[in-house]
Amino acid sequence: MSLLAQTRISVLDLSPIRAGHPIAQSYADSLALARHVDELGYTRYWLAEHHNIPGVASSATAILIGHIAGGTRRIRVGSGGIMLPNHAPLIVAEQFGTLESLYPGRIDLGLGRAPGTDGLTARALRRDLTGRPEDFPALLMELRGFLAKPESSSPRRVRAIPGEGLEVPIWLLGSSDFSARLAGKLGLPFAFAGQFAPRYMLEALAIYRRAFEPSETLQAPYAMIGTNVIAAETDEEADYLSTSAKQHVLNLIRNDMQPLAPPVDDMDALWSVHEARAVEDFLGASIIGGRETVRKGLDRLIGLTGANEVMINAAIYDQDLRRRSFSIVSELKAEAAQAA
Repeated sequence: MSLLAQTRISVLDLSPIRAGHPIAQSYADSLALARHVDELGYTRYWLAEHHNIPGVASSATAILIGHIAGGTRRIRVGSGGIMLPNHAPLIVAEQFGTLESLYPGRIDLGLGRAPGTDGLTARALRRDLTGRPEDFPALLMELRGFLAKPESSSPRRVRAIPGEGLEVPIWLLGSSDFSARLAGKLGLPFAFAGQFAPRYMLEALAIYRRAFEPSETLQAPYAMIGTNVIAAETDEEADYLSTSAKQHVLNLIRNDMQPLAPPVDDMDALWSVHEARAVEDFLGASIIGGRETVRKGLDRLIGLTGANEVMINAAIYDQDLRRRSFSIVSELKAEAAQAA
């Protein structure tokens, strides 16, 4: 049986700001995509917290999650992720308690320990400028305490209302071994950011599985991998569409972030040989191609990683073609299940 047939598929969205379009259009684009994949049967729709990036509109992540959840029917909506060191755990508990109260059983809380931005912006975000990524386990424990069911023998003086007792599902996100090890130790699901850190993916997943200890949350490891998938009717069309994502990463490498640009015919006119290698390394786990290329690529990636779920990012400028890309993946999954 095709591995794709057995594997859940989900969506990662940064609500990209497209060149020539206002930010409000980004939110309309995200909602249209969320409604589309909701109808297709995707499992989750996660939004990522980033700051001070001209091409990303998902900085106020909890607000955008509410917008997407309110405009969809079934799909789980969550954060991929909330960068916990940027926030007081009580505020996160209240925000996600509110979301869970509004959309019960549909909210996920994915957490990361990086700031999701540059150092200067991180200083502007932080409530405590002495905070370090190493403080993440303590912040996580505090947050989990606010979301846990209260104990009558030891009433809390500070409570997350709403939030207390709702036990919103928590995921740990990472692009290295730190969160993988912590997720395993705590018996939590783990999501690896393969969409931008592919070279560390297998090592992090192995560490997570070795470190895993069963918990009330999970009896066995549950690993999700993020990856970029750009699917089209032909390999040539997909390669052309992927030049928007490649320009985005090229700008990141140059520290010159811009809105998502339309595709171009020739990337060689834009980058040096060294830059081309850096972009390809960044996008190393990406699957770009026509139907058969994407089907084989997803089966190969799932087989290599043993992932329980794949979360797909697709930085495609044309929104009709972006939605079509997600349709193709859904069709490939349905075809694989039918053939089983």
